[in-house]
Amino acid sequence: MSILNVELDTRSYPIHIDQGLLTSSSLISQHIRGKRVCIVSNTVVQPLYLEQLKASLSDFDVDQVILPDGESEKSLSNFDTIMSHLLSGAHGRDTTLIALGGGVIGDITGFAAACYQRGIDFVQVPTTLLSQVDSSVGGKTAVNHPLGKNMIGAFYQPTSVFIDIDTLKTLPIREFNAGIAEVIKYGILGDYDFFVWLEENIDAIKANDPQVLSRMIERCCELKAQIVSEDEKEGGVRALLNLGHTFGHAIEAEQGYGKWLHGEAVATGMVLAAKLAVELNIIQTSDLRRIEALIGAFDLPLVAPADMGFEEFMRHMKRDKKNLAGKLRFIVPTKIGHSEIRDDITEEQLKNIL
Repeated sequence: MSILNVELDTRSYPIHIDQGLLTSSSLISQHIRGKRVCIVSNTVVQPLYLEQLKASLSDFDVDQVILPDGESEKSLSNFDTIMSHLLSGAHGRDTTLIALGGGVIGDITGFAAACYQRGIDFVQVPTTLLSQVDSSVGGKTAVNHPLGKNMIGAFYQPTSVFIDIDTLKTLPIREFNAGIAEVIKYGILGDYDFFVWLEENIDAIKANDPQVLSRMIERCCELKAQIVSEDEKEGGVRALLNLGHTFGHAIEAEQGYGKWLHGEAVATGMVLAAKLAVELNIIQTSDLRRIEALIGAFDLPLVAPADMGFEEFMRHMKRDKKNLAGKLRFIVPTKIGHSEIRDDITEEQLKNIL
């Protein structure tokens, strides 16, 4: 088993990566302080893994909240569902919430934990590749609003993260590929050698080789843990993790949450960011082609929806959380393995790529 640490002083926590973690009762229970646990999951994950997790928590008083599946369910309405369940069940500050599911479940559970009685413990048990390599680590919690993705939320760290690679065996191929978009992101923004490793291991990744998947997930978590430890609340370097997200969030908001998976929108967003870098003459066209080739190898979209042009993108991007003093901020690669934050992009340059 691999164990990484996110170093944040008194809020530091471990990330456990291995097979069979869901059935490891002694391991998960070590990270729960009280005797009450509430598991938050969804209708897809519930029949697959809920009973396994509950069996490993036999020494605790356990109940659950089961939400519908889908990005559109990361809503204030479902946040209220969790709050109402906790209040009606007389849960106290000694309750631990466990997020069992993908990024939607992790985000909304973390936000609920941050708000309930001004903050209770929560544990991440991510079951999708995207949540394992990205959203379960770092403490970003939120719900969506019709006017913007993740605009209502908090920075709130889990007490621990348990990544059971076995859960990827039941993940639909489209969801798996969407997670690969976030994997590729780490190579583009900060690790050229990892990008090359991904190019060399496409077939093994597609074949779900457990050793390759473990190494891949571990490297992503290493990179994210390092960045989060340096900049927990995105005042500087952490913004680099949003590579592709300014364009991607615009696609999700315009199309309706769930029509494009988050990873699919990010994949196209990274291609657009690379095209913007070419437009700015800060990246070689050959690097753009390599980025497109790796993203395309996992059947991810390379172009924006046909009904989205400059005006549609701008309407959503002007609400982006990364904007400062009214200026749009973009993360653009300067080469594979290095990216930077730019706030000097002109509308003309954006029109040229959109």
